[in-house]
Amino acid sequence: MNSKEVNMPETTMITCTAPVNIAVIKYWGKRDEELILPINSSLSVTLHQDQLKTTTTVACSRKFHEDRIWLNGKEEYINQPRLQSCLREIRRLARKRRSEEDSSSKSLLSHRIHICSVNNFPTAAGLASSAAGYACLVYSLARLFGVEAELSVVARQGSGSACRSMYGGFVQWKMGERQDGIDSVAEQVAPESHWPELRVLVLVLIYIVCFQVSAERKPVGSTSGMQTSVKTSELLKHRADSVVPARMEEMISAIQRKDFRTFAELTMKDSNQFHATCLDTCPPIFYLNDISRKVISLVHRYNQYYKETRVAYTFDAGPNAVIYTLQDHVPEFVQAVQHFFPPESNGGQFVKGDDVAAAPLSEELIQAIGIEPVPKGISYIISTKVGPGPCMVEDSDLHLLGPDGLPKKSP
Repeated sequence: MNSKEVNMPETTMITCTAPVNIAVIKYWGKRDEELILPINSSLSVTLHQDQLKTTTTVACSRKFHEDRIWLNGKEEYINQPRLQSCLREIRRLARKRRSEEDSSSKSLLSHRIHICSVNNFPTAAGLASSAAGYACLVYSLARLFGVEAELSVVARQGSGSACRSMYGGFVQWKMGERQDGIDSVAEQVAPESHWPELRVLVLVLIYIVCFQVSAERKPVGSTSGMQTSVKTSELLKHRADSVVPARMEEMISAIQRKDFRTFAELTMKDSNQFHATCLDTCPPIFYLNDISRKVISLVHRYNQYYKETRVAYTFDAGPNAVIYTLQDHVPEFVQAVQHFFPPESNGGQFVKGDDVAAAPLSEELIQAIGIEPVPKGISYIISTKVGPGPCMVEDSDLHLLGPDGLPKKSP
């Protein structure tokens, strides 16, 4: 792996970005908590970094007295177990790789590390922030130390779904069978260029209950939710053993054939079943809210009107809806969302990301959908598409850390 290192006095610094991925066949539940080995395989779509990404700068210097990390402007505890797992594994792989003559590698490995990471989207709101974050951390560290290895195995030890953010396009995470987890890896099913007509709309909801917004932390974290589901849900075991294996094969085939109807219907069924396992958990876990359910109704009524599956929804562990559709249907469906979930009239941008052309809604379609409008139910829409995996940032001016190894002050 070729890396472009920026050499400052006694400091080596690398900056990379990594994407969010949204699962269409869900991962929920682990058979090994420490290695993060799942009870079933999963499959996701990597979203474009123009709209959703994590940026991470890692710096290594003899001047640093200890490892430190800053996340979204705040210094965090560096000895968090999953973070340490990733650091240990990358350093182990770097030691294994280095040669006796590679004195620079030896020097880097003897130094402490500073890490600074920021997301350009809400954290812990069901938008796969940990996946992008750990993928970016592992990719950046691998670039720093010149590690060439199956990095999805390392990223998985930070956050399970992070292994899927190590690739662009359409990605499967094979659950594997070995106890050491060496065969629990991510693999690209198709590149981001495979299905250029596919579009993604992220509907960021306003959480009305208790005046919380969905951009805030979700009530039950994914880790604790999975643990409870594995212990108490009979449906979860049935899903992992009897449903997901065949569904994975169907989904991979649908993607390869660019069969949107099959892709969309499998995506919605799997989302529904995932949330059914959450309800089958004791005590039950509620990630969807009233607005989420109205979005589900909107999608089904929209499809029923056209007598074909034009739009699909999926929900991860949070209330925000992710919509899959084809490019031709984006303008009208966005207009339908705006009609039935009228935004605040404060001049804020309702559609962010890729441009969406204006499209009129027929009165016949409005009547057929027949949902009572919910003002301010949706804060905004992120319009995006399928995107690439992690990448280097070549411009040294974009480093998040200054030459002293501390976060740069915001202008």
